[in-house]
Amino acid sequence: MAVLGAGSWGTVFAGLLAERHPGSVRLWARDPALAEEMATQRVNRRYMPELQLPRGLEVTGSLPEAVSGAGVVVMAVPSRWARGAISPARACTRPDAVMVSLTKGIEPGTWLTMSQVMSELFPGRQVAVLTGPNFAGDIMLGRPAATVVACRDAGVARQLQGLFAFSRLRIYTHHDVVGCELAGALKNVLAMAAGMADGLQAGDNARAALVTRGLAELSRLGVAMGSHPLTFSGLAGLGDLVLTCTSDRSRNRRVGLLLGAGKGLGEILEGMQQVAEGVSTAAGAVALAARYGVELPICEKVAAVLEGRTTPGEAVAALLGREPTHELAGSPPWP
Repeated sequence: MAVLGAGSWGTVFAGLLAERHPGSVRLWARDPALAEEMATQRVNRRYMPELQLPRGLEVTGSLPEAVSGAGVVVMAVPSRWARGAISPARACTRPDAVMVSLTKGIEPGTWLTMSQVMSELFPGRQVAVLTGPNFAGDIMLGRPAATVVACRDAGVARQLQGLFAFSRLRIYTHHDVVGCELAGALKNVLAMAAGMADGLQAGDNARAALVTRGLAELSRLGVAMGSHPLTFSGLAGLGDLVLTCTSDRSRNRRVGLLLGAGKGLGEILEGMQQVAEGVSTAAGAVALAARYGVELPICEKVAAVLEGRTTPGEAVAALLGREPTHELAGSPPWP
């Protein structure tokens, strides 16, 4: 098995895999210097310094070496760089390899989900996603968590469920690939909205309203794209949304919090070591809403703030000033 991307979640996931399947897992780091440091010192000081890498995990800076012979290839590269980073692996990836995405974002410009990007790059392979309320730090410490692995082929989903059966991470199978990863991507945008409200000291009621109406937006767009409505009340939807909108460890909520407190986006991003996927995903959410003819007012206001077209305070006022309507207006019919 290969894990591509040595950020915090990629490193932790590769470590879990190596503990369960020692000697069968390779972790690829894009930065050769980081790969060398991790291979020799057995720690990722840049992204996960608290984790001692298992002896059974091989770390490499060579992408062909990482994927060579791997039956399962797990991608954990941020969405904006994913295509360019993993494209060179096409020539050396097994034709029967299963491709799995851990990335929660939408590709800028094409507005494709990561499963769609991988399907383009690796035609003929089975594609799956693993997503849910999974902060890497808690999972590294062995704290209980749950997640879903989604694949259109139920047999492949069950196979991955078995491979990824870690003692403190309960894994459910799912069939709704696009719905699960769309929820994982858009919850980052909604977490920025919740953070902005907190930065404005709007209170707990406002945060609860944003989470609830954000869930409605997720469902609205997801169903328009062919997803099942109940996907968004599960771990990939509501579970991840609540976690990311309420935790102080959420990078996306932190961006929103600082924006609400009056800081500029450039200054905020300059001070961050890791990627806040919601920053690039907000424009993708708005583009997909236009493509599928649905309204995403919260995501639209977040995008407007990020692009400097409005302020967090003005965005909140605009949302409150929308025409009153039925709570279920625009919702998909119950199946």
